[in-house]
Amino acid sequence: MTPTLGIRASKFLRVVAVAAAIAASLLAVGCVTRIDMHDQPKMKPLRENDFYADRRGSRPVVEGTVARGQLKEDSAFYTGKVNGQYVAEFPFPITAPVLERGRERFNVYCSPCHSRLGDGNGMIVQRGFKRPPTYHSDRLRQKPIGYFFDVETNGMGSMAEYASQVPARDRWAIAAYIRVLQLSQNASRADVPAGMTVSSHPPDLSLMPEAASGDAKGTKESEARRGGKPTE
Repeated sequence: MTPTLGIRASKFLRVVAVAAAIAASLLAVGCVTRIDMHDQPKMKPLRENDFYADRRGSRPVVEGTVARGQLKEDSAFYTGKVNGQYVAEFPFPITAPVLERGRERFNVYCSPCHSRLGDGNGMIVQRGFKRPPTYHSDRLRQKPIGYFFDVETNGMGSMAEYASQVPARDRWAIAAYIRVLQLSQNASRADVPAGMTVSSHPPDLSLMPEAASGDAKGTKESEARRGGKPTE
């Protein structure tokens, strides 16, 4: 090897060594100072934070603050009461769609205990659960409508509250449907509008849409279990 090539090779090796040292230094610094996103500096709820004098990271809500959609100024609508007394009137017009909605929600949430007639002989009562009072007693027929809404909202006795599951408007629809049930079991011919007749025979429940759809579903499921093709 000539002296010139030896000098050039020596310089090249020194450059490579310096570059490697610099890269290693940068890599070491990067490993020390790296902060992952999941470990970033921030306030975590209910954690201590020395930025504030009381060291509470979660600050108290300003007095009088109301969450959006939670103002609930209409006492009659949200509580069924005005000045601590049950209201006797509905807070909005009761129409056929409202009653239909009340019937549907009642059958979902109330009928397991109260039955679809409201006589307190629901399916779980038949299987040993405590029987609720019938809606058709004189005591409950005379209760103002706000009473039923309040019981739905806050519960009573062994009945849990339903405010967390059923919106306020649906609770009013259920209360309206309870009035329908009460009328259905205690109506007289004088309550029938002029020009209408009342059949002396009980209604054929198999003709109701719910029963028809349920029968169709049951038929399809039975056919499927037998390995046959369900009929449409």
